[in-house]
Amino acid sequence: MQNINDTLKKLANNQNFQKRYENLRNEVLSDPSVQDFLRRHQGEINREIVDKSLMKLHEFINQSKGCDKCSSLSSCRNMLQGYEPELVFNGKYIDVKYDRCPRKVMHDEKLKNERLIGSLFVPKEILNASLGEVDLDDKGRFLAIKMAKEFVQNYSPEERQKGLYLHGPFGTGKSYLLGAIANELAKKQVSSMIVYVPELFREMKNSIGNNTVNEKLDAIKKTPVLMLDDMGAETMSSWARDEILGPILQFRMAENLPTFFTSNFDLGGLEHHLTHSQRGEEEQLKAARILERIKYLATPVKVEGKNRRAY
Repeated sequence: MQNINDTLKKLANNQNFQKRYENLRNEVLSDPSVQDFLRRHQGEINREIVDKSLMKLHEFINQSKGCDKCSSLSSCRNMLQGYEPELVFNGKYIDVKYDRCPRKVMHDEKLKNERLIGSLFVPKEILNASLGEVDLDDKGRFLAIKMAKEFVQNYSPEERQKGLYLHGPFGTGKSYLLGAIANELAKKQVSSMIVYVPELFREMKNSIGNNTVNEKLDAIKKTPVLMLDDMGAETMSSWARDEILGPILQFRMAENLPTFFTSNFDLGGLEHHLTHSQRGEEEQLKAARILERIKYLATPVKVEGKNRRAY
């Protein structure tokens, strides 16, 4: 058997091999990310270390970083789908480590939340909604769409922003607009959660027996952007209002977390709905507290137009 060192020496003396090697080296060293890494480790990394680490550097430059070469998680081109490379220096050679990319983080967070809260599931047309496809033929929807676009454009986790309280008749596209906002935020790597409120209350009531109410409540309270769909469609109980809805809104108000709502009621109608429980109790003060939190978190916008569910 031929000695491996002899084989390497022959390759080193081969002109074609040398040319390919130099081309590879030049390609690696011309990459801006590699150049930045070498600058940060100036004085620690010499030519010998670079040469020993050339294949790792080549592995690094040919993969997507920050999802810059991938249109979606399913089309990820990296060696480990959903994981992006990072150069590290261990004192002897340069290596590559892998961490979850922003899309993978969002995907995992969504799966985690979906496992916790069955009410997260919304109709497919809502999940696939797009602001670019929202019909502008009704003037009654124009302001809501304009404000939704402005929210997405201006969103920053470091700054307080009010969400929207979208109210109006059935079928005017309020829920669809929430889905469109969520998808636009996803393009900016911002997590959001759409929760169908009547199902949320049923889910929470069913969770009392297995002691998962607090865990599920935390997931909703802390999501970066929360969207509560169809407020007022539920049969209101004092427990749902005071133990579920109240703590969610109080936490988000204290933390300045953007919150959106849709409802067939305007704020006055919603206050009346929250005042009267299914047992016939009338609790104006508690309802007023919920309304004050909603007003702090969201700007009311009326959404009008033809009923699209009728077509």
